[in-house]
Amino acid sequence: MSPTLHWHKSSYSGGGEDEDCLEIAATLTTLHLRESDEPATLLTPTPTTLNALLTALKGQFRV
Repeated sequence: MSPTLHWHKSSYSGGGEDEDCLEIAATLTTLHLRESDEPATLLTPTPTTLNALLTALKGQFRV
């Protein structure tokens, strides 16, 4: 049986109910991501994949 996921909005998302945003849920071993406008589509990256994604994004947004 799958655990119940408790979704949280990104801190960069607006406060309105109609705004699209990134949502995150975590279990003891897995991080789950989804967009609020497509809640049935889940991303469950491996730690290696998530690290690569975050490293690439960090390099794109350096100031």
